[in-house]
Amino acid sequence: MTSFSAPTPASLSRLRPTDTEGATVALACLATTASGVALSLSTHWWAWLVGQLLLGLSFTQWFAVLHECGHETLFRTKRLHAPLGQLAGFFALIPFRNWKSVHRRHHKWTGWQDIDPTTEALVPRELGRAERTIVNVCWRYWIPLFSVIYRTNNFWNWPRLKTLFPKRSERSALAANIIGLVVAYAAVVAWLGVATSVRVFGVALIITLVAQDLLLLSQHTHIPQKLSGGEDVRPFPTLEQETFTRSLAFPRWLSAILLHIDAHELHHMYPFVPGYRLGEVQYETENEIGLVAWIRGARALPGELFLFHNRLETGADI
Repeated sequence: MTSFSAPTPASLSRLRPTDTEGATVALACLATTASGVALSLSTHWWAWLVGQLLLGLSFTQWFAVLHECGHETLFRTKRLHAPLGQLAGFFALIPFRNWKSVHRRHHKWTGWQDIDPTTEALVPRELGRAERTIVNVCWRYWIPLFSVIYRTNNFWNWPRLKTLFPKRSERSALAANIIGLVVAYAAVVAWLGVATSVRVFGVALIITLVAQDLLLLSQHTHIPQKLSGGEDVRPFPTLEQETFTRSLAFPRWLSAILLHIDAHELHHMYPFVPGYRLGEVQYETENEIGLVAWIRGARALPGELFLFHNRLETGADI
């Protein structure tokens, strides 16, 4: 239970981004990425390993930066978000324009599992034997299937994107971002060669995808959600989205590096607050859980139960 009533959005209007803090975040990410690439090119195995760990961290940082740029909460100057967002999308394996459109709809429809485009795939249903086996095996053995599907289904799935965004102008922008990113990746591989590309980025990508499996699935999965059943429903106001959202309590240093992306309830309640200032919000959210406790509780469940059911059905208090 929460210890006191939530602050009003108006009372937090002072928590706005600054260009200085945004630039500091961007430069720190660039420095981590550059260091990781340089070490990953080393012929010494220990330097390569440190480089992969740094790159895995930096790719996760870029995902957090992508998130902030999509909300336009990293800089005070709004026009700075698009170019940095495109760079962040490159490292996060997500087209920035597509992220921004889908994520905006996610925030609008949080709580309605069958309308929110990022949760509708997890609406309870009967799974086939093969699907059930794949889900359970991947979840048990930490195979990052889910962060991959999150990307491909929500931001690269062109037929689905056309359905979600029927306006021709928006479709054109989404398609251009997909094509541009594919060309950019092809150029990098052509420049470095396949073998060097795998050596420099391969393990780091696995590290960040495994980490993001935990991050992404912690945010709304296994929490009771509403189902519209095709009826006309209203979006939940931001302060009411707390009950449909979970926060993880990261170690302070990790939370700071990742722009407090673990404070997901506060983010949904106050999406205008920069991630690097969420720690200034004085409010104890109702669904926060420690990182280790959540991992233990979630991993104790078979994947099919964790993903397609909620804690009221399983009794798992996570």
